[in-house]
Amino acid sequence: MTLAELAERLQADLVGDGSIEILGVQGLEEAGPNDLTFVANPRYTALAHTTRAAAILVQPEFPALSTPTLRLRNPYLAFARALSLFHPPPTFPPGIHPTAVIDPTAILGPDAHVAAYVVIGAGVRVGARATLLPHVVLYPDVHIGDDFLAHAHAVVRQGCHLGDHVTLENGVIVGADGFGFAKDNHGQWQKIPQTGPVRIGSHVDIQANACIDRASVGSTTIGDGTKVDNLVQVGHGSRVGSNTLLCAQVGLAGSSVVGSNAILAGQAGVAGHCELGDGVILTAQSGVSHDVPAGKMISGSPAFDNRLWLRAIALFQRLPELVRRVSALEKHLSATQPPPDGTRDSGGQP
Repeated sequence: MTLAELAERLQADLVGDGSIEILGVQGLEEAGPNDLTFVANPRYTALAHTTRAAAILVQPEFPALSTPTLRLRNPYLAFARALSLFHPPPTFPPGIHPTAVIDPTAILGPDAHVAAYVVIGAGVRVGARATLLPHVVLYPDVHIGDDFLAHAHAVVRQGCHLGDHVTLENGVIVGADGFGFAKDNHGQWQKIPQTGPVRIGSHVDIQANACIDRASVGSTTIGDGTKVDNLVQVGHGSRVGSNTLLCAQVGLAGSSVVGSNAILAGQAGVAGHCELGDGVILTAQSGVSHDVPAGKMISGSPAFDNRLWLRAIALFQRLPELVRRVSALEKHLSATQPPPDGTRDSGGQP
């Protein structure tokens, strides 16, 4: 499509030649003379002057360039939308593969695509336009809204509820038993029944091999718009608010509470029964064993205020130098102090 057509589709202000043919979308350094690119981070401003791209998505106040620009408030989001225009997701025609096993009491909405070896249990209800790819399993009494997409080998266990526009990537398990055991009088671990379902809101994406455990009592809940990355573990009875990001390998122990619009970066961990307020940011590899008020950014393990953590890390790198200086100072003081009895060596003179 032409740059002018693309600007209209993205609702951007075009500055420059709108007749240029746009054939793809690439990063600043990889883009060629028929590609669209973007600048959203000021660190890459210099590259905007050297890129070979046909056009650049920038914010309205971005300095003038010789390259045509599409100016709008959120270039990164526009870049994502442009990608979807040039690389639309695959579509799957309605139909049920003959190898799928569907209980006669299950109800599928219109226009469902059910691929090979899918298993759908008794009492399952799935809304319109569902796509279930090979080897997806829905246990009995699962309830799912419209526009559900489950990639190969995703599993939703018994009694779980999912909203509209939920996507499960490969290997996701929703509703596996929580990790609950109690010792008996002989010192043996006995399993605690995990009776509560998982309840997931709408517009939730759960990436590959993430696990959302069911609760022993009550439910495990994920709010609308939340995104769960690869290999995330959400423990039994945990509650996660709306529009929160749980990045790769995040772990929430049982009964954790995470508010809305929070960000837990890669490999962050939250101890059981801790509560993180709305808008909390937990930086990568941090570990929390206490409640965190809304809006705080914390780091480290054990985690504390990010600004103080940055100062502490700067000092930590200087510890070898500080130890040498303290050791040298102690030796100097020891050499200049008098003996404990208050006398000084006078070279043998009385």
